[in-house]
Amino acid sequence: MTATDHRPNDLLLLAGKVIAVFMQIAMAIGIAALVISLGALLLYGSGALDGLANNDDPLPFPLPLLVGLLLIGLVIVVLLFKFFGTLKAIISTVGKGDPFAPQNAERLSLMGWLMLGVQLTLIPATALAIQLAQYADEAGEDVHLTIDGGLDLTGILLVIILFILARVFRHGAAMREDLEGTV
Repeated sequence: MTATDHRPNDLLLLAGKVIAVFMQIAMAIGIAALVISLGALLLYGSGALDGLANNDDPLPFPLPLLVGLLLIGLVIVVLLFKFFGTLKAIISTVGKGDPFAPQNAERLSLMGWLMLGVQLTLIPATALAIQLAQYADEAGEDVHLTIDGGLDLTGILLVIILFILARVFRHGAAMREDLEGTV
């Protein structure tokens, strides 16, 4: 493959890299916000949320639920940060004209594991969010929450596709090595 063979895709590769960088920045901001929120909750307890209560006799705030939800959120955002960094590395090798580099198969496999981790972590996050919604209902606050969580079939499909692509890339890299060995 020559340098001109992948030029038509340069705009696509640039867009992919820009999106991956943007998403990593967004995840870094999310990590910082979650760490600050967790720090405030752990330092000040439910006192950090005193200004949020409207009624005179509030229920005891379920601080462990909120801390658990923030910790799970932090795990998810860290996994996504790593996912987009790995995607950026794949895009770089494709841009250099070497998509079937053996490390790309490993990167795709890692991306599959990262997304599987996100999908599995959504299960306890949903359970905690449901409990927090029940607290809000019991507190009598005028809060309308819609919780849409748990296993996402699109996410599971992405995990499967990533693992299949990892196999394709492993096979492509092996074929390329065999071809280079016979020439």
